[in-house]
Amino acid sequence: MSQSSYYAPTGGHPPQTQLLTDRAMFTEAYAVIPKGTLRDITASYLPFWDKTRLWVIARPLSGFAETFSQYIMEVQPGGGSDRPESDPEAEAGLFVVSGHLSLTIAGETFQMEEGGYAYLPPMADWQVKNESDAPVSFHWIRKAYEPVDGLEMPDAFVTNEKDIAPTVMAETDGKWATTRFVDPADMRHDMHVTVVTFEPGAVIPFLETHVMEHGLYVLEGKAVYRLNQDWVEVEAGDYMWLRAFCPQACYAGGPGKFRYLLYKDVNRHMKLP
Repeated sequence: MSQSSYYAPTGGHPPQTQLLTDRAMFTEAYAVIPKGTLRDITASYLPFWDKTRLWVIARPLSGFAETFSQYIMEVQPGGGSDRPESDPEAEAGLFVVSGHLSLTIAGETFQMEEGGYAYLPPMADWQVKNESDAPVSFHWIRKAYEPVDGLEMPDAFVTNEKDIAPTVMAETDGKWATTRFVDPADMRHDMHVTVVTFEPGAVIPFLETHVMEHGLYVLEGKAVYRLNQDWVEVEAGDYMWLRAFCPQACYAGGPGKFRYLLYKDVNRHMKLP
C-alpha cells in the first residue's frame, strides 16, 4: 500500500493580522480541534520528560467523553523519558506520525518510524528516546485498563500499519478499509486503535450511532464529516472527539485518500452505578 506523509503539528504562532475565525467548536455531543489551534501557547509539558512538549487533544470530562486521553507528543533530538507513565492502571497506544522513535520495552529496543504502532499494557516497563537529529511526533492514547476475571492481560507489541493488510468494508468495492492492529475477537483488549482509509468520493452511507466513544485524528486528505446535526469540513491535522451515541458519517472529498487514526472503547460491559 502506498504511503503518504501524515500531518504532524509544528506549533508556532499566527500573526496579529490573521482573522480570528476558525473551525474549532465544542458542543454537548462532539468537539472539533482544528490543526490551527495546535500552537506554542496551547502546548503542555509533563514530569520526567526531557526536551518534550505535547498537545492534549482529549481527556476524560464528566458528562462528555470519559474513557480516554490522547496527546500529540513532540520530542526534540536527545529527548524522551525513562519514566513516561505514572499511572499503574494505564494502558497505552503509541502511533508515530513523523520522525524516528526508539521505544524500549522490558529491555528490548524497537526503532519506530512513520506509521509505527505500539501497544503497552498496564505496568509495562517502557522508555522512549529520540536518538535522531530531527524532532519526532507521535500520538499517545491512554486508557485505564478494565480487567476481566478469567482473561489474561494483553501482551505488549510493536508493528507498523504499512505491514498490515487493510480489512475492506463489505459492499464498498474497496473504497473503505480499516487497518486493525489487534484482532477484534481478542477479548483481552478493551480499546481499539485503527487507521481508517477512504478513497476519494467514498462515504459512510448511514449515520453511525453507537455506544463507543471516538477520537479521530486526520492523517491525510480532507472530508465533510456529519457530527450530530452538523456537517463539518475537516482536513489533515484536525481532530474530532465524539461522545457516545453521537451520530456520525462522512464524504471523502479527494483528490487523494482521506485517512484518520481512530480510537474507540470496546469489549466490556457498561459500568453500572
